[in-house]
Amino acid sequence: MSTHKGSISVQTENIFPIIKKFLYSDQEIFLRELISNAIDATTKLKVLSSKGECKGELGELTIEISVNKKAKTITISDKGIGMTRDEVEKYLNQVAFSSAQEFIDKYKEDANIIGHFGLGFYSAFMVANKVDVKTLSYKENSEAIQWSCEGEPEYTIDKIKKTKRGTDIILHISPDAEEYLEDSKIQSLLDKYCRFLPVEIKFGKKKTYLPDESDEKKSKEIEVDNIVNNPNPLWKKQPADLTDEDYKAFYNELYPYSQPPLFWIHLNIDYPFNLTGVLYFPKINNAMEVQKNKIQLYSNQVYVTDDVKEIVPEFLTLLHGIIDSPDIPLNVSRSYLQSDHNVKKITGYITRKVAEKLQQIFDNQRPEFEDKWNDIGTFIKYGMITDEKFAEKAVNFCLLKNVNNVYHTIESYKEHIKANQTDKNNKLVVLYTNNAIEHDAYISSAKAKSYDVLVLDQVLDNHFIQQLEYKNTDLRFVRVDADTVDKLIEKDEKLESVLSSEEIEKLVSSFKSVLRDEHAEITTAALSPDDQPATITKPEFMRRMKEMQAMQGMSFGNFPDSFNLVINTNHPIYSQKLLKMEGDSQKELTNYLYDLALLNQNMLKGSELTKFISKTINLL
Repeated sequence: MSTHKGSISVQTENIFPIIKKFLYSDQEIFLRELISNAIDATTKLKVLSSKGECKGELGELTIEISVNKKAKTITISDKGIGMTRDEVEKYLNQVAFSSAQEFIDKYKEDANIIGHFGLGFYSAFMVANKVDVKTLSYKENSEAIQWSCEGEPEYTIDKIKKTKRGTDIILHISPDAEEYLEDSKIQSLLDKYCRFLPVEIKFGKKKTYLPDESDEKKSKEIEVDNIVNNPNPLWKKQPADLTDEDYKAFYNELYPYSQPPLFWIHLNIDYPFNLTGVLYFPKINNAMEVQKNKIQLYSNQVYVTDDVKEIVPEFLTLLHGIIDSPDIPLNVSRSYLQSDHNVKKITGYITRKVAEKLQQIFDNQRPEFEDKWNDIGTFIKYGMITDEKFAEKAVNFCLLKNVNNVYHTIESYKEHIKANQTDKNNKLVVLYTNNAIEHDAYISSAKAKSYDVLVLDQVLDNHFIQQLEYKNTDLRFVRVDADTVDKLIEKDEKLESVLSSEEIEKLVSSFKSVLRDEHAEITTAALSPDDQPATITKPEFMRRMKEMQAMQGMSFGNFPDSFNLVINTNHPIYSQKLLKMEGDSQKELTNYLYDLALLNQNMLKGSELTKFISKTINLL
């Protein structure tokens, strides 16, 4: 048997060190690349058979992965098209010459080939110090050959005995890559990169149980091939052929033990680019960071990445699911993705489809949409803040919920409050709370004036408010505890105080004597006798700025946690009781009213709260 020797056609003697270190960002990608080549070989065989260019039975077209820990080898075997000696010379010995591309050019109407690079095969040398390729072509009268290379430009080709069509790639694993000889490691790579490849992949055996024909109550344990992938994933099927249960089952396959999704979008487009996939709306609530990196990007069913922020808008990374597009190559730089015109089209398409789906649910199933608002509100608001095109569409289905659990769109809410909540400067004042329980007294005062109060308690609401004010110059948002009820929405009419200026001065002096916070300001207001005698208010602008910076992990410099203590000079407790008292008894009542105001804002804590409770019990 004669041995043929030659040199691989490369431009530099240093190609193998470059391949080993720089061809791919992750060493583990070698398995994906080699299995992708095996898929291509199988796909090519199917195409040729359908055209009558491959005679005979195709047989079982599977790919098998095997690990020999003792010999320190990993073998990837396929039953595909195989290669002749000339094809080995042509495809393996010329780095970056892609047989996949040549095949596509010839059979482009029928082929669905994964590889487009020609360098994929050489990723084997990232983990192997020697690679053997044993192959037998489908062509009649072909001879089986073995190509061997030890990570240098030199290679050998020998005739061998091989009776089954296809290719075996045998990796002799380097000492620094022996972790890949562990079955668990290979299984994890197969789960990550190959779980939806279009040809069945075998890796070892697994145990299963079958009913015992001799006894229906018993089952017997048997070993079967361990098929690691689902060759026909849901996103490759037609939506008309699928049920809700199919979508939920696939979601559970992707994210075991997760709560069921709220709804989903099936993507399917072939012009001006190819894109399929399914995007799911999970229950998001306020846990935004936990949700990210749950969209998986595939190219012809080959896993690429779960970092898709260059492909989908930032807010869509909160969704879960699969995007599959052959128009996005398997190995690309971030700068390429940012500039690629197909990627930009895909981004716009996905945004539009998501907006259309939400609008459809809003129009046709509004009660269900409202019922799920707490779960999807954060997502929609995030989209409106970060993506202008989405915001233009979302304004029609973005909801505002009030404390009575009544929902309005932005425009319908403006109309709803127009008559009663327009201030003297002709601005619509939107009152809101971020904690309806803590702000109950403030909400009650607002309701007494027939004002409506929104609930804005999601993590993004501070930014959302800013955006709505920017886009709707006739709107002003004010938290319900930002001022006394008469000043929340300033009108021309005002109540007069029943106290004289001297009495008011005496009242302020009494409160100053018990004030324990140097950053508090004391003001007076002539409110309704039914309003609280003393109220804590927190100025809207300062509080909002501090909350936004806290959300970004920053402190607010030297700005103190200031507040206003507002004295209602029309409350009867002052004219009928406190101002008629002297000395310690007056001070004690004043301090008690101050504590009540603090308690109402959940600001009375620790020892001060303990003292207040004891004092209340004594009074009782």
